[in-house]
Amino acid sequence: MSAYKHTATGEGCAALHGLKVLSLSHVVAGPLAAGLLADLGAEVVHVEQPGVGDPARYMGLDRDGVHVWWKVSGRNKRSVTLDLRKPDGAAIARDLAAWADLVITSVRPSTLRKWGLDWERLHPRNRKLIMLHITGFGLTGPRSDEAGFGKVGEAMSGVVNITGYADKPPLHCGFSHGDATTGLMGAFGLMAALYRRDHDPDFDGEVIDLALFESLFRLIEWQVIAHDQIDRDIQRNGNRLVFSPAAVANVYQSADGQYLTVTSGTPRSVIKIVALIGLRPDEYQTPAAQRERADILDQCLRDWVRSRSADEALSRMKEAGVVASRIYGIRDIMADDQYAAREDIVSVHDDDLGPIKMQGVIPKLVRHGGEVWRSGARLGADNELVFKQWLGMSEERFAALRADGTI
Repeated sequence: MSAYKHTATGEGCAALHGLKVLSLSHVVAGPLAAGLLADLGAEVVHVEQPGVGDPARYMGLDRDGVHVWWKVSGRNKRSVTLDLRKPDGAAIARDLAAWADLVITSVRPSTLRKWGLDWERLHPRNRKLIMLHITGFGLTGPRSDEAGFGKVGEAMSGVVNITGYADKPPLHCGFSHGDATTGLMGAFGLMAALYRRDHDPDFDGEVIDLALFESLFRLIEWQVIAHDQIDRDIQRNGNRLVFSPAAVANVYQSADGQYLTVTSGTPRSVIKIVALIGLRPDEYQTPAAQRERADILDQCLRDWVRSRSADEALSRMKEAGVVASRIYGIRDIMADDQYAAREDIVSVHDDDLGPIKMQGVIPKLVRHGGEVWRSGARLGADNELVFKQWLGMSEERFAALRADGTI
């Protein structure tokens, strides 16, 4: 048993407790960056259009008219409504930016300037402010003010071009890959800037400029240098990696029709596969020999798996030290002992749906972990808390702003 036990912590214990975040973003990338911080205790105020809300509220599947994705993407945040197109709405947003440590936005630069919510307006009131600006194409360059979405970012990054089979069209991933990696990279950038803020007495704020194509582009580490130094234009190669560290990385179908991934990360791990399926280990001792015989090994392994049930094949591979897995669908995930042991799926009460299940907090901090304390809130659920208590707005002004549709 592990020496550590992961538990949901109380208020004040989570790693980012006390961090104040203003989210002027919608749909996936910016809200995910904010959500990752909220999961670890940050106080996130998510601004939405009155009467309309974040478009993410209406994405995906619904149960009895209640859209379920929002319950995850909006979790652990405070929902407030502001019409940023109105001067009073933009002024309140500037007050929130003065209150916040971090501002996350996915609004086009020209629109932010029009609303008076650009860096030049926000920074003088909050000299330590850190602003994450997620856009389709970045804040510089000829396309800096164009609208963009994650799929265009994926297409530009190079990842779609190498995904799929050589004789088939390029494939996008089955979820919002570009948006999700941008949200993750954005959260990393914010943490880096916070470190600098807390260790530099002369810190005077920071802008993090992140385009939707750049995170995936950075993660494919070899594509630029392979082109630059070897003049290689890498194309699609199915499930086999072009620059795999060893000779096996593919998907194989078992006798009972299930799909398994078998992979090798070192030359030694290839030898284990070779021995298991009855080939001669002496013919696969070096990386060069493994690459030369990769097609033979792949076909022999395919035949070996095809002649056995998934359970038998996985059991035999586990005994031999071969790394493999059934390809999980969601029903496999929900029934899996390892997911359960890790507490990666949690149950949360929702005002609309009752008990609902979703991912737990990832990553797990052993001593200062987060918790899922709330599902995605109803639109404007926290207007009174944020505007009256946190910003000190009077009852009279609050009522007037609500009456004219600003809130």
